[in-house]
Amino acid sequence: MDLPFTERPGRRERQLKRRHNNPLFAWPPWQAEPEELLAAQRADQAELAAFRTSFRALIQRARDLPANAGSEQIQELQEDLERHYEQACRLPDDQSQSKAALARLIEVIMQVMHRHSDQDPVARQALSDEARARALHFRLLEHPLVADLLDPDSPITVHELIPTLLSSPAEQVAAAVEIFDAKQLERLVEQSESLLRQQQDHGAPATEAQQRLALLRGRLEQYEPQTAWQPEQPPPSSNP
Repeated sequence: MDLPFTERPGRRERQLKRRHNNPLFAWPPWQAEPEELLAAQRADQAELAAFRTSFRALIQRARDLPANAGSEQIQELQEDLERHYEQACRLPDDQSQSKAALARLIEVIMQVMHRHSDQDPVARQALSDEARARALHFRLLEHPLVADLLDPDSPITVHELIPTLLSSPAEQVAAAVEIFDAKQLERLVEQSESLLRQQQDHGAPATEAQQRLALLRGRLEQYEPQTAWQPEQPPPSSNP
């Protein structure tokens, strides 16, 4: 069944689209009903409407911030700006203008905090580290899969994580693996291998899924401890 999925869906519709007619989620493949798609789209649009209201209030709050605002008040505003940026990444339609406005305000806030820490090198270094971490975080959030996985109310359930990873675009999976630690990746690889073995039993093609599994394995290998010979150690024996 061909369903009228939107070009820029929100988080609920995205997950519905991932599951629709996808043998990695269920066998035989599950198909969404038009009513389910409509409900997801309406919920995403309602979330967008609520975001626009809170976004306007937040922008006004930033404009009204007094010049002598305390550090606690400034930090609270910064955290709210960052939360709205994260939410914008999960919403339907094009949110590039909203995200750009939020990013500019965050930068202004950071400049103020840098000025307050001019005489404190430890605080300046902490702010620089925070800025780098935020830049990485925002870069990863540009991938819808990452935005959905990091959503506190994620539409991706625990049972849907593996099929979601194995059926998502390669560039999104390559970004998503950055948010998992070594133990999580090891478990993801094991579960992915198990699911693909089941898929082979069903005779379902899994070429792209195998490629996504390779991305998970590749990232896991980066976490493995170095076992190469070091100059201060004797070289490993060639005999068993």
